[in-house]
Formats: sequence, C-alpha cells, structure tokens
Amino acid sequence: MDKLLEEVAAEKQLINATLEELQKILQRDRIEFVEMAAMATCLLNFYNGVENLFKRALGFLQVPLPTSPTSHRDLLELVVEHRIISQQLSETLDEYRAFRHYFVHGYGILLQEAPLKSLCENLASIWQNFEDEFGRFLSSQGNLKN
Repeated sequence: MDKLLEEVAAEKQLINATLEELQKILQRDRIEFVEMAAMATCLLNFYNGVENLFKRALGFLQVPLPTSPTSHRDLLELVVEHRIISQQLSETLDEYRAFRHYFVHGYGILLQEAPLKSLCENLASIWQNFEDEFGRFLSSQGNLKN
C-alpha cells in the first residue's frame, strides 16, 4: 500500500509541474506555433498522468487493464465501474482522452489556438475535482491514506 501511495504522489507531482508550465505558456502575450505545440504536449502529459493514476489504482484492485483498440475509452469506463471517479468526471476527462488521440495520431501543424485554450481553461478545476475524487477512492481503501 505504501508503494501505491508513493507512486501516486510522484505522478501527482509531475502533473502539478506540467500544469504550472502550462500556466506560464498561457500568460504569454502571443501564442505562436511553438507555444501551441507546448500547450498540446502539456495537455497530453496531463491526460497520460491521469491514466497512469487509473492504472495504478486498478492494479491495486487487481483489475486487468483493457487491451482492446478502444483501451483508453475502456479505461475510463473501468474506473467509473470501480468507483475510482464519478461518471460526471469521466465525461469531462473524455474530452482530454479525445484530444490525446487527436494529438498522438494527427499533425501538430493542424493545432489551433482557440480549441487548445478552451481545453486549458478549466484544467485547474478539473484537476482539483480529480484529486478530490481520487483521494476519496484512496481513503476508502482501508489503510490507505491520501
């Protein structure tokens, strides 16, 4: 259990650092292509970090991870099914899952500032909501303390 908490703390630290760097980019007066690529990378890193936390929680519960072509979507369904996060938060995170897919399988040159900024707009509150729900899950696991 201590190992899980250590891994969760390390992952959260990386996500928080990513969000701090994203805020620095958003404060720039002009957003050029390089900044948009950096914003997209931060969004990708944020969602990958969230998925890593899901995988650790499911591993702790000894739930097999999905391996299908829709594994990222299936992962969201699994964490709701196992009450790690709420359906509502899952639906919010699904937009970031979709962006992850777009960014990984698309061309960075097609990035557009407005949609990127829209994804970044509420990210701090989404992360706070995630931490609250994930923390409740951890606290519900007996000896685990968040």
